[in-house]
Amino acid sequence: MKNILKILITSILLLSASYFGYNKYQDYFANPWTRDGQVRAQVIQISPRVSGTVTKIDIIDNQFVKKGDLLFEIDNEPFLIKIAQINAQIKREKVNLRGRKVEFERVQNIAKKDKGAVSQKDLIRHEINYLKSLAQIDSLKEQLHSAELNLTFTKVFAPVDGYVSNINFQIGSQAVANKPILALVDSNSFWVFGFFRESMLEEISIGDTTQVTLMAYSDKPISGVVESIGWGIAHTDGNPGANLLPQIKPVFQWIRLAQRIPVRVKLDKLPEGVELRFGLTASVKIIHKN
Repeated sequence: MKNILKILITSILLLSASYFGYNKYQDYFANPWTRDGQVRAQVIQISPRVSGTVTKIDIIDNQFVKKGDLLFEIDNEPFLIKIAQINAQIKREKVNLRGRKVEFERVQNIAKKDKGAVSQKDLIRHEINYLKSLAQIDSLKEQLHSAELNLTFTKVFAPVDGYVSNINFQIGSQAVANKPILALVDSNSFWVFGFFRESMLEEISIGDTTQVTLMAYSDKPISGVVESIGWGIAHTDGNPGANLLPQIKPVFQWIRLAQRIPVRVKLDKLPEGVELRFGLTASVKIIHKN
């Protein structure tokens, strides 16, 4: 009786294991998956639009900021001086303009009364001087607008909601126009790249439902959909080597590794407690409905 019970229990265990293994086998081939996945996001390189000395920093590394929050300030004194100088030039040029206008109108009136009293050359010269003053004032006004705009650029604000990263400057540092000074990870732009073997691409379509499991939150899978499939990857062979000859890696015919193609996954609502970070490791499975 005991032997029969042992055989029965063993048979049940074997059948259960076989059933479980078969389902896993079917699941693997019916639902392509990869453990080679990674969380990605848009990373904005924050660059000041004017050069100057940093006088104030309103953030710390890895801080979350909202769109429009002040990040740092650049010394605005040189820009205020520039604006004052241009305003002074405009005032001076307006005085010159009044004088040249009066002189131009004077010679015009003389020419109307007596055409021979003023030469055409003098008339044209006074008109040109008057028009030059008008043009100079227009030019100075544009310079003033540019200077006032540059003054606003001394305060740098967050362009999106996100996480500040890589603050490697301090008060007194020299900020250089158009040179990145810190990074901002857009908190509303996270997605996942699943790098699938090329042999699986036939089973993947845009719009397919996916299940993403992060290594950091292995018990909280995230649903999503396939948003796009990559059309190309960088080729590792053929780069110039010694003597500028192509550098070709040997191919072992008995070990032919499939290339990995990036599949972009748009994530649905995150489970409670899950926080996405750029670079987190992820597993991605395509869910095919039977």
